[in-house]
Amino acid sequence: MAKVLDEHFVQRPKKYAKEFIATNPNDAKLSLTFFSVSFIALLVGGVLGLLQGLERAGLLSMPSWFDYYQTLTTHGILLILVFTGTFLVGYVYAGLSHTLGGLIPITRKMGWTALILMLFGTVLTASQVIIGEASVLYTFYPPMAASPWFYIGLVLVVLGVWTAAFGAFINVANWRKKHRGQHLPLLAFFGTGIFVLLFTGTLGVTYEVLTLIPWAFGWTDSVNVLLSRTLFWSFGHTLVNVWYFTAVSAWYVAFPKIIGGRTFSDTLARVVVVLIVILNVPGGFHHQIIDPGFGEGLKYMHVFMSLSIAFPSLLTAFAMFAIMERTGRKKGGKGLFGWFKKLPWKDARFLALFLAMATFIPAGAGGIAQTNFQLNQVVHNTLWVTGHFHITVGVTVALSFFGIAYWLVPHLSKRIMTPKMNKLAIWQIILWMVGMFFMSGAMHTVGLFGAPRRTSFSTYFDSATAASWNPYLFLLAIGGTLLIISVILVVYIIFHLMLKAPVGKTEFPIAEEEDDAAPTPKWTERWGLWVVLMIAVISMGYVIPLVDVIMNAPPGSPPFKTW
Repeated sequence: MAKVLDEHFVQRPKKYAKEFIATNPNDAKLSLTFFSVSFIALLVGGVLGLLQGLERAGLLSMPSWFDYYQTLTTHGILLILVFTGTFLVGYVYAGLSHTLGGLIPITRKMGWTALILMLFGTVLTASQVIIGEASVLYTFYPPMAASPWFYIGLVLVVLGVWTAAFGAFINVANWRKKHRGQHLPLLAFFGTGIFVLLFTGTLGVTYEVLTLIPWAFGWTDSVNVLLSRTLFWSFGHTLVNVWYFTAVSAWYVAFPKIIGGRTFSDTLARVVVVLIVILNVPGGFHHQIIDPGFGEGLKYMHVFMSLSIAFPSLLTAFAMFAIMERTGRKKGGKGLFGWFKKLPWKDARFLALFLAMATFIPAGAGGIAQTNFQLNQVVHNTLWVTGHFHITVGVTVALSFFGIAYWLVPHLSKRIMTPKMNKLAIWQIILWMVGMFFMSGAMHTVGLFGAPRRTSFSTYFDSATAASWNPYLFLLAIGGTLLIISVILVVYIIFHLMLKAPVGKTEFPIAEEEDDAAPTPKWTERWGLWVVLMIAVISMGYVIPLVDVIMNAPPGSPPFKTW
């Protein structure tokens, strides 16, 4: 293990720097710019999250000119859309550049265009929240109505995502044209799936937002609230799984190389990609499982469709444990768990990815619980859901992104992570896990006791029940404080790796297959078939309810401003 770390952190002479960079410098600049935006959004969103947690615990009162709901809405936009979205594009584009021999010029131009659209849309959207015209939270449920410019900003963000997606598709199509009969490299295969799912998942919410713009301007009198909510969740939960999808790509491609092993099965990895693409979109319906607007039969079908998403996750769990055990045993691990001790625990890249994987076990179990009608009734509008969201996105996704950044940023910037910076990164990861343990654990617990989500601090007229929540909310605030320290550390580390770290070589870890691996079947490359199956599964889930909601529409609602 020490030898692996020494090889990873060895400093290289400055004059040899160009020799070791594998990613096109122009492509590297594009990805590093996306990462810069991503981690700035993490810092600002993290500060807002701390303020929100302190107020929720009754330790702080936000001023009237930027109250709790403005804080919560901006926190959601910056972390749920900007931090994750810009990181995703930067990472996938870097992966395409590295594995496909560089981005073609049109793709690079589309990448920069996507960044401009996403930035401008974010600024427009956030500005409306800041001036007090859009305290509608991340879900922006009607009949609460924000400024129309809030929705226009969201459209621009989606247009940016679509531009990035089609830039990737064009680059992949160009590579396939020049390499007929060859399998698309695994990381590029993941990137294709990520953008296919992201594009498809944003179609419904885009239509929703386009109906809300004239409604917010006053050009239409009412909006179909149930339809809007249904279209939003065709996107909302899919987006979470797109981030998870991104994390999983690093688990399959980079993780085995980082620990000194090889991939378990290229075919299995591609099957996981295909299953995630096909099964995901209808899973969002479990967010409406207690909605009175839909019948029991439809809800039963969607419980099954939501649970089906767990299947590729179980395949991934099997593959990851197999990779770790095989690698540990090759390094001399004996007995039932001797292989576990042989893993590179002092490598921040490994530690971040391993803890992200391990945390997905309870996080996934919590997600399965929420697809059950009876359990969902208990926790649906409570802080339990917020706690679940913070260990799925806040740990599994965020820690995976940190682990990726700890090798990808120095690779792109032609620098290295020194042992000292690696040690600081380990402390950052530990602080993150402890902070999330306090915060998410408190949220889960107090949610089971009935504490609502989406609300600021209140004594509820000195209710004894509400008073019993206070100790847990105080733990929530402690967790938030530890997390902001971790956020400051990770932002410092990333920009240090980008601008100040010693010049040298950092490997782009791409795992190789085992020597006796079976060839990957050609049918895995049939993207036309997978898209058709995805459309079929989405139609099974959404055609009946959408037709019913449109043809038998409930009374529409005019816009309301509740703040």
